[in-house]
Amino acid sequence: MIALFDEHEDLEVGLTLRELNIPSSTYYRWRRARREPCERRRRDAELTEQIRRVHEESGGTYGSPRVHAALKRERTSTSAANAWSG
Repeated sequence: MIALFDEHEDLEVGLTLRELNIPSSTYYRWRRARREPCERRRRDAELTEQIRRVHEESGGTYGSPRVHAALKRERTSTSAANAWSG
């Protein structure tokens, strides 16, 4: 939705939102989310970096169970399901 307004600067936001039956609060929440990620996305990004670090430090040999165990030893809060980011 935001890309639509970015591409077509001549569109009036309020009128377009009313025509599409989208609350203006939703639009502004989308805009804010693009600028500043929510706490969950920030934590996920940090966790992804930690997972990659542990995996690289293992020479690429650790799979999700060992990555999870290593993070647990470091007292990083995560679930086994999150311990593999590909």
